[in-house]
Amino acid sequence: MEFDDYVRHDATGLAALVAGGEVSAAELLETAAARADSVNPALNAIVHRFDGRARGWIEAGLPDGPFRGVPFLLKDLTAALPGEPMSGGSRFDAGYRPDYEHAIVTRFRAAGLLPFARTNCPEWGLAPVTEPRLFGPCRNPWNRELTPGGSSGGSAAAVAAGIVPAAHANDGGGSIRIPASCCGLVGLKPSRGRTPAGPRRRDAWWGASIDHVLTRSLRDTAALLDLVSGPDVGAPYSAPPPPYAYREATARDPQRLRIALCTEPLLSRTVDAPCREAAEAAAGLFEDLGHAVERFTPTVPREAILHDYMVLVAANTSAEVALAAARHGRRPRRAELEPTTRALARLGRALSGDEVALAWERLGIFSRALAHALDRYDVLLTPTLSQTPRPIGALEPRGMKRAALAILNTLPLAKGFLMADALALFAEDVFEFIGYTPLANITGQPSLSLPLGQTGDGVPVGVLATGRYGAEHDLVSLGAQAERARSWHHRFPAPV
Repeated sequence: MEFDDYVRHDATGLAALVAGGEVSAAELLETAAARADSVNPALNAIVHRFDGRARGWIEAGLPDGPFRGVPFLLKDLTAALPGEPMSGGSRFDAGYRPDYEHAIVTRFRAAGLLPFARTNCPEWGLAPVTEPRLFGPCRNPWNRELTPGGSSGGSAAAVAAGIVPAAHANDGGGSIRIPASCCGLVGLKPSRGRTPAGPRRRDAWWGASIDHVLTRSLRDTAALLDLVSGPDVGAPYSAPPPPYAYREATARDPQRLRIALCTEPLLSRTVDAPCREAAEAAAGLFEDLGHAVERFTPTVPREAILHDYMVLVAANTSAEVALAAARHGRRPRRAELEPTTRALARLGRALSGDEVALAWERLGIFSRALAHALDRYDVLLTPTLSQTPRPIGALEPRGMKRAALAILNTLPLAKGFLMADALALFAEDVFEFIGYTPLANITGQPSLSLPLGQTGDGVPVGVLATGRYGAEHDLVSLGAQAERARSWHHRFPAPV
């Protein structure tokens, strides 16, 4: 299949061609593989290929699912596929080959999707950019000097560059929505418990992280959510079922929604003008479409949220290192973990049980308070990010922060420094970039980034719609309505 024809179709469109006999799954795979061969050297979006295994699945007969034969990519994190490497972007885990299949991968394959490669991500998904030392930085197809975001940056870059129409992603602080904003894609973080986390995990990141996809169209995002949602065996909780199929939600305008517009900083100190302007313009669009928009800035205790969230991240990082050590039968050597990961793990080991439990409890109290504050609204509308895409390397610790990391990784940890300064060291620059996305991870709400803005030089800027818990159907309908009014399908990066 010619690439110009291939890239004009989303996943739903390609599946229709396969179902109609106009193109075969083998031809689509060949086109996707050729595109990867062409652009990946410049982007570094893909870090492992298994084309031969994908061809074997075609020869054996693909499941007769709605997306039969559509090429697909799996992030190099959580999406276990037996026998294929899954490093999580970590040198320590570089040799890890899972012996099981993640439940969401099973559902992707049952839908007929055809995975053939893994995508780049930062070490264990800990950064909002994709620059692991194991594989090197992934670059944004819109401007290769800029980050595609993270942690699902490789998936976003691959979709934006036309390698595949959709790719697996996950989101524990914005890792679906951050790269969606940076790369001009649709990125939905579902409600907590909507998609499966098993069979080896209870949930991920204290329930803050969840798996789904990055796409170019609302109908792909919605149809794939229909196919992968619902609890798997042993799930400790699940989101309430939708009133109708998500794919159906894309075809109907939503009821008149009450939208709270906030362009003031929440977890950052400032907001870049293009980010603010994109949200303002989206609010005007939604008013024109008949929705009620009202300015409202929720009360967010920034320093307390950053502290408690980073307590949980540090504790989880320590646990991640311990799990990897159990897999490999030894602790990591110094060079096998990046300095930030090592420092977070050390901080996590130094935390007491009551500090971790209290941080989680305080975040729960905040979630309740935010829900009450937003109870009269259906949607909170904000910029997706508080900054436009950063240059490659912009979040790399330098100067005093680099020196502080070295101290954290060598000297005994003093409790006062641990709590007051060390966690802030990790949080400040990161949250200046991602000043809105982590809130929905804390609360468990669904949150959708739409590619409705851009900078003066054409780099994408996302707008974030966060809905009530369990109400993805409202977000999907609203997003599809915006897609019809302000279509982004004609926008592609310049040739890579």
